[in-house]
Amino acid sequence: MNFSALRKLGLGVFLLGCTLSATAQDMISMQAPVDRKVRSVDSLALNRLIQRENVERPSGDLYSSWNTTRTHCYSQDQIPETYRIDLRNFAMPTDSRRITSRVGYRSSFRRYHKGLDIKVYVGVTIRSAFDGRVRIVDYEGGGYGKYIVIRHNNGLETIYAHLSKHLVSVNTYVKAGEPIGLGGNTGLSTGSHLHFECRLLGAVINPELLFDFPNQDVTGDYFVFHKSDNPNMFTGVASTASRKNKEIPAQTEHMAEIAPSRYHKVAAGENLTSIARKLEISLDALCKANHISATSHIRPGQILRY
Repeated sequence: MNFSALRKLGLGVFLLGCTLSATAQDMISMQAPVDRKVRSVDSLALNRLIQRENVERPSGDLYSSWNTTRTHCYSQDQIPETYRIDLRNFAMPTDSRRITSRVGYRSSFRRYHKGLDIKVYVGVTIRSAFDGRVRIVDYEGGGYGKYIVIRHNNGLETIYAHLSKHLVSVNTYVKAGEPIGLGGNTGLSTGSHLHFECRLLGAVINPELLFDFPNQDVTGDYFVFHKSDNPNMFTGVASTASRKNKEIPAQTEHMAEIAPSRYHKVAAGENLTSIARKLEISLDALCKANHISATSHIRPGQILRY
């Protein structure tokens, strides 16, 4: 084979390689949109699955049961040590900014008031605070009056009490801001108002740690619940150990008479040191009460416990 023939053969092999390379590149470029489309379809299917799970079983990873008759049906050993609650995509339960009674011990009744009372008039629309499913719609003459319990996708259960009318039924899925009832004065109530509670598996969370009613906003994007903050702020059934030792009777409110926590709303220009000095407590005590360090960043509007 002469040099000319070898050169032609080499050129042919080169051109064939280029053709194959171009074809492979074309195939890869054609496959890339397909792969992206498959990933997009997979993500869409996953999101739809998550949404369906949230609709059918809100916070299914946290709650193991769905009880539509008993408001306080959880035991203390179900409560996690810590849990981050997503406060985004919220709605204020009412447009009212006036708080008439806060969470705390009531010596006159010898018990704790475990919710926030907001002044509303009879017939005023009450709305769901977050997306979720209605667990209970009921009437309790010696307490809540007409009330609603909603389990939300973020782990919270909210209670709306003393209503004049229910606008939803059990197992209804509601969106944040959707009307669920009308303000009233039913049950154990001395004037028209909304009694609003926030709970996590029966553990009471002060609504003012989550909602800023005067400013019609939430206190932040997230709230981290700590079981150790309020070890006795709980209503439900006795835990397994408690029933065994007969320390806590089932279906009772086992709440010790401890001094209620107080709260400070951070103002512009304040820092942890200046707040501790203003509240006349040590910086270490302030940090310990809020599970933060002395170098933690705080922002105006943030709620601190002391």
